[in-house]
Amino acid sequence: MADEKKQVPLRLSPKLYNALSAWAEDDFRSVNGQIEYLLTECVKQRKKDGKYVGQNIDAPLEIKIGD
Repeated sequence: MADEKKQVPLRLSPKLYNALSAWAEDDFRSVNGQIEYLLTECVKQRKKDGKYVGQNIDAPLEIKIGD
C-alpha cells in the first residue's frame, strides 16, 4: 500500500508546540496537518532550487510568544 502514511514519533518543546498549534489554528489545520504541510513545502522548495529553505536550518530555534 503505497498511499499508507507512516507514523513518526516526534518530540517538540512546549514553546514550539504552542507556536505550531496557534499557526495550525489560524490555517484551520490540526497540528499534525500543519507539520505535514510545512514539511511538504520545505521538500518542494529543496527540490525546486536544490537548497535548504534556510541556511541556518540546524541553528537552535528561538521562539518568542506573547509580550
